[in-house]
Amino acid sequence: MVTAIEGLGTPESAWQSWLDLPELPLSFPAAPLVVAAHPDDEVLGVAGLMARAGAAELVAVTDGEASHPGSTVFTPLELAKLRRAETAEALTRLGLAGAPVHRLGQPDGGIDEDALAAALVPLLTPGRLCLATWRGDGHPDHEAVGRAAARACAETGARLLEYPIWTWHWAEPGDERVPWERARRVSLDPAQQAAKAAAISAFVSQVEPLGPAEADAAILPPHVLARFARPYEVVFA
Repeated sequence: MVTAIEGLGTPESAWQSWLDLPELPLSFPAAPLVVAAHPDDEVLGVAGLMARAGAAELVAVTDGEASHPGSTVFTPLELAKLRRAETAEALTRLGLAGAPVHRLGQPDGGIDEDALAAALVPLLTPGRLCLATWRGDGHPDHEAVGRAAARACAETGARLLEYPIWTWHWAEPGDERVPWERARRVSLDPAQQAAKAAAISAFVSQVEPLGPAEADAAILPPHVLARFARPYEVVFA
């Protein structure tokens, strides 16, 4: 499902007045494996959960070099380098500076699902948590990651949790395209909320304009960031 991600989307106030989800029981027998289509997906979606676990292993599928096509400030290669550095800083702010990071270097906008599933299989074990972008999130790369992770978890017996990112933008409360029956809440304490906010702010290339040109506008303006400042996160179990 590819969905137009444009305009202001559904305001956070609409979600706050509607969301009432059961809590997800969580334990961490091993560090969760977190799979991100682009640098910042993992932080927007599950930084609080990562902080709560106190450990994580990250699979960075792309380096996010296509976030600003036509940028007047950075080339794609320069953007990729910048976003890798931002990921490292975000992990540090979460208290996870030593977390292993597997950089697959797949093209931003052209993820190879088969290759990704094959790369995930040796990293997973029965019962291990695998956190991946939701396969119905509306962004082609997010959906490819979700499908590949689902395949790898089915093969290995790992436990898949999918986290939505752009769903909060294009969907509406009660939207029939969203599997609300699988949605669960992951509550965050104040320290975890603060760590998540600090980690998000590490992605300067996404939360602030790169320059004055329209092609260099912030990808994550305040109305988008408001959806990730909740005292909980949402996953599909």
